[in-house]
Amino acid sequence: MADIKSGTVKKAPSTYKGNSDSVTKKPKPKVKVSSKRQSMLNTQKLAPFKYDMNEVLSASAMDPAKSSAFLASVIAKATRVSTRDAKDYVKTFLDAGDLTKDEFDKISRLMDKYSKYR
Repeated sequence: MADIKSGTVKKAPSTYKGNSDSVTKKPKPKVKVSSKRQSMLNTQKLAPFKYDMNEVLSASAMDPAKSSAFLASVIAKATRVSTRDAKDYVKTFLDAGDLTKDEFDKISRLMDKYSKYR
């Protein structure tokens, strides 16, 4: 529908009426995913845990620069994933010869002492 004299083009009326009730989408209900409770490091007792871990690591034969990164990784795994995964990580250092069996046992006991289920 072009108006030749004025040089304008008129649009056809739209059939879209906006948001009608029959077209509205209802939000999907959120599905609650329940996961099994796991033993994790208690973040409220993080300072005493670090202190005790530093005592164990200072008595070990591990390099101080390496022990700092080791401690940070253990804390991250124990607080975010689980203490079981953190113990598996510590066990890799036992297998590599960086820790003794006695030090591994002390670290495992510390993780059990400062953990809670969440």
